[in-house]
Amino acid sequence: MLAGVLVSAAIGLYLAYIRWNAAWIVGAMLLPWIPVTAAIWRMLSREAGVRRALVGLVASYQDGDYSMGLSPPDNDLAEIVAAHNALGDTLREQRIALVQRELLLDTVVQNTPIALVLVDASRRVILANLAARRLLGDGHRLEGHHLDDVMAHTHPTLAEVVVRGGDALFSVGNEEDEEVLHLSRRTFRLNGRPHELFLLRQLTAELRRQEVQTWKKVIRIISHELNNSLAPIASLAHSGGELLRRGQHERLPQVLSTIEDRARHLEGFIRDYARFAKLPAPRREPVRWREFLTSLSSQINFSWKGEHGDDIARFDRAQLEQALLNLVKNAQESGGEPSDVNLQLRRLPDGWRIEVLDRGMGMSEAVIAHALLPFYSTKRNGTGLGLALAREIAEAHGGKIGLANRDGGGLRVSVTIPD
Repeated sequence: MLAGVLVSAAIGLYLAYIRWNAAWIVGAMLLPWIPVTAAIWRMLSREAGVRRALVGLVASYQDGDYSMGLSPPDNDLAEIVAAHNALGDTLREQRIALVQRELLLDTVVQNTPIALVLVDASRRVILANLAARRLLGDGHRLEGHHLDDVMAHTHPTLAEVVVRGGDALFSVGNEEDEEVLHLSRRTFRLNGRPHELFLLRQLTAELRRQEVQTWKKVIRIISHELNNSLAPIASLAHSGGELLRRGQHERLPQVLSTIEDRARHLEGFIRDYARFAKLPAPRREPVRWREFLTSLSSQINFSWKGEHGDDIARFDRAQLEQALLNLVKNAQESGGEPSDVNLQLRRLPDGWRIEVLDRGMGMSEAVIAHALLPFYSTKRNGTGLGLALAREIAEAHGGKIGLANRDGGGLRVSVTIPD
């Protein structure tokens, strides 16, 4: 038994010797590679750190923080790090510019005299500028309130216009303290959700200024026309008295005829102004086009091909006749041949369009923009009421009037009236 133990111990010592010797041999073989392995490990550690830093930098960009940057490493990732730093600089500059524009826009929105109210899909106010607070909330903030609650504390007319929908021009208050307002609304999507923007503009001061300017112009026109008529009448009356005193009766008929002409011209001038100022509501009645236009052509010359002659429309015969007389007269005085003036009648899905066409000089864009305004005229002796009266008549019927130059010269005046 002792011999077996000794043999086992000897074998164990021998195997341990062999393992120690092998480890020594392997260690001796690996010893030269230890610095290389350490260098590789350090390089991989640095690259892993740069990658983690890049991931953190991208995460900062996603959070809107563009203030961070990285020092370029001395390896192959230096170019990527430099590109990320340049991207951060660009995003930071863009963010600063965007913030500055937002501040400018907010300053403009808050200080504009137009009241702006922005509501979301649930009709909650999410933005109301200072003008809106003064007009709708007695100076208090409106954000967070429901639009219906805000309207409940405003003038009933304003609340009714908002509920009715669409754009509108209306007035609130009594005659002594009347305020004229214009409401416009626009819908759009913000962050993928529907929103509605209300814009309320106070027009009282502007309308009053325009009213004063209009009255001044009216007074100038009336004064000019009265002077042009009364001065010759006074002079001719004096001349007639001298002729009577001298017994030169043969020239009296001519003097009296001239006085009559100037008086009738003045009478017509005053009548046109009175008609424009006191235009009654149209009295619609069925009218056959052929009968109506035939009667009109007996008063003033124009050509008409007879289209839709047997059709019937509903309008105020006297008013539309006056409007078309003015338009045809303007066409004949446009500088073209009177024979080129013609009228075209077109059926629309929901009404009629009457077009008066000429081959005259046409109008510049500036003249077209002002031609429909009362008292605006490019004619030396024009009153500026012909087109304005036609516009009043068309709009009183629920229609409209438009002006456009024609290809080849001339003007097209279109009057639409609904059924």
